[in-house]
Amino acid sequence: MPKNTKTPQKTHQHWGRTPFLRPLVCLDLETTGSNPVRDRIIEVGLWRYETDGEVSHYTQLLQPGVYLPPGITALTGIRAQDLEEAPNFEDIADTLSSYLDNAIIAAHNARFDLGFLRQAFKRLDRTLSNPVLCTVKLSRALHPGIKGHSLDAVIARHNLACERRHRASDDARIVGEFIMLMAKQHPERLKEACEQQWARPSLPPALPADALDELPESHGVYLFYGENDLPLYIGKANNLKRRVFDHFRSDHRAPREMRLSQQTQRIDWRETAGEMGALLLEAQLIKEHSPILNRRLRRSRELVTLFWEHGGGQVPQVLRGESPVGEHRWGAFRSVRDAKNVLRSMAQEQGLCLQRLGLEKGRGTCFGAQLGRCRGVCCGRETPAQHDLRLATALQKLRIARWPYPGPIAIKETNGAKTALHVVDQWAYLGSVSDETDWDDLLSTQEVDFDLDIYRLLLKALQGGFGGLEIFQRIDPLGYDPNLSAGVVPQT
Repeated sequence: MPKNTKTPQKTHQHWGRTPFLRPLVCLDLETTGSNPVRDRIIEVGLWRYETDGEVSHYTQLLQPGVYLPPGITALTGIRAQDLEEAPNFEDIADTLSSYLDNAIIAAHNARFDLGFLRQAFKRLDRTLSNPVLCTVKLSRALHPGIKGHSLDAVIARHNLACERRHRASDDARIVGEFIMLMAKQHPERLKEACEQQWARPSLPPALPADALDELPESHGVYLFYGENDLPLYIGKANNLKRRVFDHFRSDHRAPREMRLSQQTQRIDWRETAGEMGALLLEAQLIKEHSPILNRRLRRSRELVTLFWEHGGGQVPQVLRGESPVGEHRWGAFRSVRDAKNVLRSMAQEQGLCLQRLGLEKGRGTCFGAQLGRCRGVCCGRETPAQHDLRLATALQKLRIARWPYPGPIAIKETNGAKTALHVVDQWAYLGSVSDETDWDDLLSTQEVDFDLDIYRLLLKALQGGFGGLEIFQRIDPLGYDPNLSAGVVPQT
């Protein structure tokens, strides 16, 4: 293994001085993984080019303090025993800062390296605000008609020599050689490409520089795509342009944003008339496509509800895959465990018996009664009627609200020149149209299953939670009527 370099090595290279008006630091990091929050830096390598042509070099192995996966060792050749006596990042932070002082930082896929570097400084309550140059984007800008802009592709295309790929010092040197070569071969194009990078918000390296130019500043839904037609992530926004840029501004702070930055190659969007339309479309698309980076709103395999009839003398039953709407049905849950946890919480709050709720086996005095948590229906201290009345009262809070209309309705959302009618029936979202004459096509669609996320969204809308909405319903419940009549937003 190479010896750790803890002090600068100053040399004079044939590449010449930095093409910029300030020092240039070409940087590369090796890490324990791809997550800048969880993983850590194991090697730093950099080359600093001064405006007078002097070049200094620094490389250092680091003790990460976390597990070093075998895959990283296979890739880099760095072993856990090589890091045992290495310093940690805090030990070299001052030295590293001196190299970065007043410099442009260049890296290949700079978001990755700068994400780790910023996180490392952030743990020390320090910030990093240097201008950044990504050589992946630079290669794309200078060679737009050529595919392949990985570091290996750059090495092969320009006949550069790299003895040890995936070692920080060697990879950082290649970054420097590439920039100096471009400065010699294409000085004006290099200047223009750098100015374009610095003039724009920083984007993922695989996105074209103008990828977000057409993003509107309106309500809507955006979709991030990788190498295929399956979305990586779907989100909603009240301002599409601002929200999408926010993802890329925070990529060094959140693992999901880092993955989005690394994998996103295309962005699509759909405008909506307002916030409600964006929320409905977001939920619909996430359930349809199940993007790998979305955690919320994904389709549940089957909803769970509780069945219990007051006075029936039976314990509450957990029903899987059945509608939560109907008599003696209470609540909608994503799992059996969620349903039982709610019953346990009720038992604790209301002094209910876990035996009578079917959550604990046995006869006679239950364990809760011995601890004073159960009021004693199991041992005769209260009657079953008294117990079940408290249970019935508590379950009322879980009941799915009765659909307050005799049939389907349209929720009209207007924002400036944009108007949408969101068609809903029995808490099921059927779709959105821009004109009432298109309503029939949605009503003829196949039956839509109950969806808990859509239910909560629609309930909020009908209770006036969004504001500025109008409710329309069919005035003839027995047959077709092409007219819509304005209704009153019900309080359920």
